[in-house]
Amino acid sequence: MNYPFWDIPILGSGWVIGIIAIFHVMISQFAVGGGLYLPLAERKAMRMPEGPLRDAWLTQLAVYSKFFLILTAVFGTVSGVGIWFAIGLTHPEATSTLIHNFVFGWAMEWVFFLVELTTIAVYYTTWGKIDPKLHLKVGWVYAGASAFTLIIINGILTFMLTPGDTWLAVAGTGHEASKFWYAFFNPTYWPSLFLRTCVCCALAGIWALITASRIDGDKQPELKTSLVKWSVKWLVPSFVATPFILIWYLWMVPASQRALLSLGIDTIGSGTFSVITRIALLIIITSATIVGVAYFLAYRNPRDFNLSHAIALLLLALMATGAGEYSREMLRKPYVIGRWMFSNGVRVPYVARINQEGYLAHSMWVWNDYDESHAKHLEILVSPEQERQWSSYASQPSYSRGEAIFRGECGSCHTLNGYRPLAKLLAGRDQANIRSFISMLHDYKPDSPYRRFMPPMVGTKQDIDDLTNFLNAQVNPPTPAAQKPMQTAQK
Repeated sequence: MNYPFWDIPILGSGWVIGIIAIFHVMISQFAVGGGLYLPLAERKAMRMPEGPLRDAWLTQLAVYSKFFLILTAVFGTVSGVGIWFAIGLTHPEATSTLIHNFVFGWAMEWVFFLVELTTIAVYYTTWGKIDPKLHLKVGWVYAGASAFTLIIINGILTFMLTPGDTWLAVAGTGHEASKFWYAFFNPTYWPSLFLRTCVCCALAGIWALITASRIDGDKQPELKTSLVKWSVKWLVPSFVATPFILIWYLWMVPASQRALLSLGIDTIGSGTFSVITRIALLIIITSATIVGVAYFLAYRNPRDFNLSHAIALLLLALMATGAGEYSREMLRKPYVIGRWMFSNGVRVPYVARINQEGYLAHSMWVWNDYDESHAKHLEILVSPEQERQWSSYASQPSYSRGEAIFRGECGSCHTLNGYRPLAKLLAGRDQANIRSFISMLHDYKPDSPYRRFMPPMVGTKQDIDDLTNFLNAQVNPPTPAAQKPMQTAQK
C-alpha cells in the first residue's frame, strides 16, 4: 500500500468509492424506508379482520423481515465499512476534516446504528413469540433509529457541498467544531433530507416487490394482489414530490456549482452532451421507466408480476441511484468540501503559499531515487527491454518529483491509461504543448474552460516543469535512439 496516494490501475480510486457507495446507498436508504414499511405493513395486517388473509400477511411479513435483516444488517454494514476504508485512502485530508469536525455527530450516528442492529434482530426473532402490540413497538423503535441515522448522515454529506459561510469563517483556525450546528444544518440540509426521504420510501416499495413477486399468484391470489399493489403505492410520494424538492435543492446549491448543470444544458443545441447532461437524462429515463413498469406490470397485473419483473425494477433503481449519486459528486467539483478543499486535497487558502514554496515542500511522500517498481505502480506495462530504455530517463530527479506531483495533485481523479486517462487527454501534444496546458491549469484564470470542474495545479515553476517532464514521458516515451545520447552523456 502506497498511502496516501492510492493507485488503482485502470479503474481509479474514485470509482472504487463510487461502486461501493452506489450499492451501499441502495441498501442503507432501503434500511430507512423499509424500517418504516415493516411496522406500517404489520399495523395494516393487525387491523384486518381475523382470517386467512390476515394470517397470510403476517406470515409473509415475517419472511420479508428475514430478507430485510440479512440485506441491511450484513451487506449494509460491510459496504459502510468499505466506504470508510476507501475514502480514507483516496481522500485522507477530506476524511480527516469530516472526522474532526463531526466527532459528536459520528458518535450519535453509531449509537442509533447499534440500536438499529439490536432492534431489527429482536424484531425478526420474536415473530409470534411476544405480544403483537409489543412486537409492533419494537418495529417502531427500529424505524425511529434508522430515521435518525439518515438525519445525521444527511447533515455530514450536505456539508461537503455547502459547508456554509459561518463554518468557512472559522475553517483552519482550530475552532471549526464550535460551529458544528451551523455546518450540520447547512444550506442544502433540508431539501436533501426531504429528497432522500422520498427515495427511501420508493426503495422500500421496490425492495418489497422482490419478496412479493415470489408469492404464487395462483395459490394465493388475494395475498399477492394486495401486497403487490400496496408496495407499488410506496413509489407514488417519491415520484410526485421529487421534482419539486429537486428544484428547491438546486436553488440552495451555490451558483458556481449550478453552472455545471447549465454547462451541460447549454450544449444540447449544438449536439454536445456533457457528462452532467447525460446523467440528468439517465435519471429522467430510468425514473419514467420505473413508473411504467411498476404501474403496468405490477399494479395492473399483480398476479402475473414475477421475480424477473421485480429484478428489472431493482436494476432500474440501481441505475437511477448511481446516476443520482454521481451527479451529487459532480456538483461538488472542483471541490471535495465546498470552497474549502479542492478535490485533490489542497486547501483553498493554502494555494498561494504552495505556489510560492512548492508543492513537494509540504509533502513527505517524495522519491529521491528511481525504483523499477514505479513503472508497475503507475500502470506502465513495459517489456524488460523497454524498462531498460526507461531507466536512465526515469532516474532523473525531475521525473521522480513529477511522479510525486502527479500522484498528489492528479491521482485522486485521473489515471494514466484508465478512467479519465491523462495519457489520452494529452495524446498528440509535444512537451511544449503539455507545459502550456499545465500552466493554464496553474494560472486558473476566470475564463479557463477547466475552472468549473478542475482544481488548480499548485506549485512553483519548477513543479510545473517536473510534472511536464513526467507526463511528457508517458505521452511521448523516449525511443531507443533518443536514449543513446543521454546514456553517452552520463558516461
